Amino acid sequence: MLSYTGEDRGDTFYSDQPLVSVVIPAFNASTYIERTLRSATRQTYAVLEIIVVNDGSTDDTVKLVEQIAMSDSRIRLLSTPNRGVAAARNTGIEASSGRFVAFLDSDDLWHPTKIEKQVNALNRLSSRWAAVYTLHYIINENDEIIRPGSSDVARGYIYARHLNVKYVGNGSALLVRRNVALAIGGFDSSFAAAGIGGCEDLDFELRLVARYLIEVVPERLVGYRKHPGSMSSDHLRMGKSALEVVRRSLAANPQLPRYAIGSAIDATQKYAFWQFRQARRTDLSLLMVRPILRSDPCFVVLLVLQKGLRGIVGHLSRITGPRHRWKPAALASLLLETCAPAPSRGSPPPSVRVRPSSRRSILSWREMSKGKIGTSRPPAIRHLYSSSRRNERA
Repeated sequence: MLSYTGEDRGDTFYSDQPLVSVVIPAFNASTYIERTLRSATRQTYAVLEIIVVNDGSTDDTVKLVEQIAMSDSRIRLLSTPNRGVAAARNTGIEASSGRFVAFLDSDDLWHPTKIEKQVNALNRLSSRWAAVYTLHYIINENDEIIRPGSSDVARGYIYARHLNVKYVGNGSALLVRRNVALAIGGFDSSFAAAGIGGCEDLDFELRLVARYLIEVVPERLVGYRKHPGSMSSDHLRMGKSALEVVRRSLAANPQLPRYAIGSAIDATQKYAFWQFRQARRTDLSLLMVRPILRSDPCFVVLLVLQKGLRGIVGHLSRITGPRHRWKPAALASLLLETCAPAPSRGSPPPSVRVRPSSRRSILSWREMSKGKIGTSRPPAIRHLYSSSRRNERA
C-alpha cells in the first residue's frame, strides 16, 4: 500500500483545466489493449496523461503500447515485475502528476465524454467530495453489449450502503482526487500476495467512502468486459476475496450500527455462495448456506424450491410447447411473496438514490458520428465502438 507524502502535483502546466492521469494496469493484455487505449485517447477531455503499467507481460503488450505511444505523446509506458493489479495501480498513482486519477482496466472501454463529465461533476464540489463514478454496460470479447450493468446509484456518504450494493461496480468507473488516493494508502496488494486477489477495487472504494463523500454521473459511460480470461471469471478467487475484503472493512469500522453490519455480512455471504456455486465448489457453497439460513431463511427455501421446480418446469414445457416460457425462479418467488418479513423498528432508512439518466450513453461509433441518441433500453447485443474494430482490421 502507498503512504501519503504530500499534496497533489497537478496543474503544473495547465492553468485552465486540471490534468487527469489515466492509469492502466496491463498484464498480457495484447488482445484488448489497443481498443482500450483508443477509448482513452479519444476522450473529449484532452488534458490527460495516460500511464500504462506493464505488469510483467510475456505477450506483445509492450510492443503494441509503444507503437500507439509513437502517435500520442500523452501515453507513457512503465514496466515492472508481475506483482498484481493493485501494485501496478499503485505504481501508476506514484508516477502520476494529475490532480485527478482515473483507473481503466486494460480490457475495458470508455465513452468519449466520460472524463469530461466526471471532471465537471467533481469541480463543482468541495474537497470533501473525493471521487465520482459512472454506470456501465457489460460487453463481450467483440465489443458487443451483453446487458446493462446495475442501475443502482447513490451519492454523498454511502459507506454502509456500498457494503451491500457495491455501486461502483468495476475498476474502470472511478475518478478520484490523487491526494485522496494517496491519503487512504492506495490499493492493497496483500490480497494478491495471499492468493485471493480480485476485489482490490472494492477494498479501495470502501476505504474511500468510509472517509469521504462520493459523487455519481448516472450515465452508462463504461464498457465493462466479461470474458473467460478476465479476473472476474475466477469465481473461486472472487468469492474468497469478497469475504476477506468485507471482513477487514467491518473490523476497521466498528462504529457501524448492528443492522448495517449484519446486512453487509449477509449480502457478502450470498455473493460468495453464488461465486462458489459457479466455481462448482459445493463444499464452500454449503459453508455459506448455514449462516445464510440463520439470517435469511427465505433465501435458502427459495433455492430448494427452484431446484424442485426445475423438474416441474421441464414437464410443463413439454406439455405446453415452446410458446410458454416457465421460469423456476419466478414461480418460486411467487410462492414466497408472503415470506418476506415486515420492516422492523431497527431497519435502516431507505437509500437516497439518484435517478439514472434515461439517455443511452454508449452508442456505436457510427451512431455517435451521426449524432444519434438511442433509447434507455438497449438491444440485447449491440456493438460498442464498432469503428475501432474496423480500424484494427484495416
